Amino acid sequence: MEKPLSMIPYETEPSLWKNKNIILLWSGSLISSFGYQFYIVALPLLIYHLTESPLAMSTMRAVEFVPNVILGVFAGIFVDRFNRKRIMTWMTIIQITVIASLVMMLIFKWIAIWQLFLFGFLLSSSSYTLGNAQHALVPTLVSKNFLTEVNARFSLISTLVNLIGPGMAGLILSLTTFHISFGLYGICLIALLCCIFSLSIESHEKKVKKTSLWDDFKEGWSELVLNKTLLPPTIAILFMNFASSLILGVYMFYAIDQLGTSESQVGILLSIGSIGGLVGAFFAPKIRKKIPRGRLFSYCILIDSIGMICMSIVPVWWLLGCCLLLRTLAVTIINIIYLSIRQEFTPNHLLGRVAGTSSMLMKLATPGALLLSGVLAGILPIKLLFVIAGILMIIIYLFIRKQAIIHIR
Repeated sequence: MEKPLSMIPYETEPSLWKNKNIILLWSGSLISSFGYQFYIVALPLLIYHLTESPLAMSTMRAVEFVPNVILGVFAGIFVDRFNRKRIMTWMTIIQITVIASLVMMLIFKWIAIWQLFLFGFLLSSSSYTLGNAQHALVPTLVSKNFLTEVNARFSLISTLVNLIGPGMAGLILSLTTFHISFGLYGICLIALLCCIFSLSIESHEKKVKKTSLWDDFKEGWSELVLNKTLLPPTIAILFMNFASSLILGVYMFYAIDQLGTSESQVGILLSIGSIGGLVGAFFAPKIRKKIPRGRLFSYCILIDSIGMICMSIVPVWWLLGCCLLLRTLAVTIINIIYLSIRQEFTPNHLLGRVAGTSSMLMKLATPGALLLSGVLAGILPIKLLFVIAGILMIIIYLFIRKQAIIHIR
């Protein structure tokens, strides 16, 4: 009987560039991520065009955020119960249907704001479920030795598209119409669907006895809580998100109000920060060969804390950009390592639930921290917020240094 690809030793496993399934997933991710830029650029402008209300725009952001927190666990249960390729297929079909409906309503001028909220919720929910299914599928396509490199390439694609995509999407929107921009996203989703259809995956699904949603949730939760390798970095990232969110909502105000950054310089500042993500995603697999992943994870937390504290002392905007570069480099590597460890140390039949539960936990701190940062910024100097966030990161670093993850190679 032929060994599955995931069991082939590291020395004899073919290059990732010869792995058809991985190439298809990368290609689909690149195309759909680029198409998504048309959506995220056009949607807020369409909402403003319809309502001229900042409340409506912020409500849409909340609607899109809800599935990541509320539906995360249920998406994971869904992914673990059914064929992952089939789930990816149907989630993509749902997205295509939603975008096609949106385009038709724009053409015939039937669109209303409540429909946009509904479409945003459906797109966010299906996109999250698709991502969960893909995350659970990847470990069945390659050996554990390649998980870091696979996730690094996904991160590189995302960062690169986020860097160049909005400008191109904005230019195309300025030359065309809303329905054409959304239509281009639909075409990209169709290309993604073709990539998913082309995946060559043998089905070895076991017939699992039917259990309740609650039992499935408890099984996934128990796996996460009892996993001494995965739980500490999950807790660490939860508090890292809290620390990052403390400054996320105020650092741009600080750059403009206290460093005198102009509008054009803001764009350059953000671009400098994005370069860190590209560098981190590109070099993560190479650094991983020199430094064990557990230690690299902890070092990057320390680097992030240094970046935060340095933000409080820089005198000019471009140095603030360098701090952002340092931070995005560290955070990108942290995310790549965490995703790889989660895939490697979680039984695959539980990976959807563990991914959904851990993602939900890690994102719970974000809304509260954003609100708290706004309140504290009115009481304390913003520089002090940077220092507080940096000190919290140092505490997280000291915590993670005592955990089992530090010994992972």
